[in-house]
Amino acid sequence: MPKNKSPKVKKRMATKKVRLLELAHARSGDKGDTANVGLIALKAEYYPLLKQQVTAARVAKHFRGVIQGGVERFELPNLRALNFLLHGALGGGGTLSLKTDAQGKVFSTALLRMEIEVPRSLRV
Repeated sequence: MPKNKSPKVKKRMATKKVRLLELAHARSGDKGDTANVGLIALKAEYYPLLKQQVTAARVAKHFRGVIQGGVERFELPNLRALNFLLHGALGGGGTLSLKTDAQGKVFSTALLRMEIEVPRSLRV
């Protein structure tokens, strides 16, 4: 007789990992030493998944070693979007920065590489 599967195994069987690139598009820019990243759901059904899983803490962990400050998240449900402020991300920003991307344009692409769990039945 087969043993019951653990909750972790059941969850893995019911979900799959996908990159945010498959669920959203993003834009980014700068304001001083802060990168501003907007994450916009490609479909209305994707927004609740983004809202639940793309937290400020997860974004901070994703950019660990790249940003020096905290991460703030703002919800824009009417746009099916999340907006993140990545403080201390630009080495002083603009003309003060020695970073190749002093305006933070690549943060949107980097965020889209983050993976989240989605229901296996979700078509992306």
